[in-house]
Amino acid sequence: MMHRCPAPSFRRRVSAGAAAAFTVLSLVLGMVALTTPALAETASDIAGLARATGTPEIPGLKMVWLAPWGDVATSHPWRNIIVHQTEGPAGSARGGAMEQSKNPTRRGVTVWVETDGTVYWAVAEHLVPTHGDGGNRNDNKYIDNSKTYHQVIGSNSIGVEFAGNYPDVTRGATEAQIAAWRVLVRVLRARYQIPLDRVYAHNWIDFKDARYCEGCALATLAREWGE
Repeated sequence: MMHRCPAPSFRRRVSAGAAAAFTVLSLVLGMVALTTPALAETASDIAGLARATGTPEIPGLKMVWLAPWGDVATSHPWRNIIVHQTEGPAGSARGGAMEQSKNPTRRGVTVWVETDGTVYWAVAEHLVPTHGDGGNRNDNKYIDNSKTYHQVIGSNSIGVEFAGNYPDVTRGATEAQIAAWRVLVRVLRARYQIPLDRVYAHNWIDFKDARYCEGCALATLAREWGE
């Protein structure tokens, strides 16, 4: 006599496998649905947010506002962006930003970026901190300095300081800092109408520490990312 396997058990096995596959697919689609709007929002809203006042929420940035934005029409006429790196340890951006906020025109910058990607907006945008060394580089080592020599200086350039390359000054920015920079540089350029070719590393325009090229990798990334 021929014995047949009961059909119901086979159907149960198929149903269980299909259910598992469906569950995995649902999770994947859910993750895509969660991340895609955030990315789209970041890309589409930068221009509008860059003209805001106060302390706007900027997708992709964890911003600590020590000085809120005012009317951009009354801000200092920033023409360039200078990327700096400080030899402070992890956690030093907050301290630097706090001190800058108390004394805005001291040697330092307007914007500080911590190793975890937190961005501190330290100084009201109509005030000018002391940074840079007068655009004194003229050897064309990195870029054509005929356009920067004594022209790209602290009084016309908004400075961004990346903390955390201590004790090894050759250590690059963290992944979190790079991710923040990708958004931040677009915001700064959009807000102050700064062309891409006016994003500079500190070492490109001034003679700095010979042990490493201050800000060079970050400024290069900004230009490579493009518009």
